[in-house]
Amino acid sequence: MRFVEQILSNGALERYFRREGKMGDSVVALPVLKSKLRLYCLRLTDKILILGNGDVKRSRTYEEDDTLQGYVIDLQKFERLLKQEVRAGNVEIAEKEILTDKTFEV
Repeated sequence: MRFVEQILSNGALERYFRREGKMGDSVVALPVLKSKLRLYCLRLTDKILILGNGDVKRSRTYEEDDTLQGYVIDLQKFERLLKQEVRAGNVEIAEKEILTDKTFEV
């Protein structure tokens, strides 16, 4: 909860997260301290954080756990869809909000 309170107060600053996805995506995990819990998110800006899903991390990497890998893959798919819609002009990502009238299915 302390991390969530910091994010609410200060924004979704990079230092609050651990990079977890692949190069070129925005998948991060909370918290950055040593913990067995992982909450996967998309950090789009300092003011936009999309919460994904999480679980207890029982393996060295998320790729070694089918459940955790599934959560990361879902976020990566959503981000690809989002970027595609931004390029098509159907979505605008501003500093603090995502502007669209579309509904996304992942």
